[in-house]
Amino acid sequence: MITILLGNSCTSCRKTKAWFQEHDIPFAARNIDHEPLSKEDLKQIITLCPSGFDKIISKKSKIYRALNIDFDELSFNQLLVLLSQYPKLVKRPIIYDEKKIQVGFNEEEIRTLLPKEIKHTTRNYLYKVNTTMLYEDILAMQKTEFF
Repeated sequence: MITILLGNSCTSCRKTKAWFQEHDIPFAARNIDHEPLSKEDLKQIITLCPSGFDKIISKKSKIYRALNIDFDELSFNQLLVLLSQYPKLVKRPIIYDEKKIQVGFNEEEIRTLLPKEIKHTTRNYLYKVNTTMLYEDILAMQKTEFF
């Protein structure tokens, strides 16, 4: 199951949620502003990040600047506590399943998280749509050339 971590006033979060709904892809959504991540949640997410915490820390957030902390000096446990206390430090959306993670909205990268059955169905659908459009374009061109 795909999980999406969202925030209150996040445009990328709304786009992500809308994209999954538009493509009828089941997901579990969690607003981390209302339901902050626990240490265990954060450990699970970080295990999916090959570069560790850096990928999920929002260095553009107001709280990041206000804290004025050297995150490289913190222990793993201190980072977990800090991120669970200050949900705004966590980038959003975070989209993940049991094996992969995607931080931020990127339609092409989101597709890598989709189950194989959905990827296959989507690929076949897009092929049919594109083939139909190409055929219609060719017919339209032929009509204009003859008249």
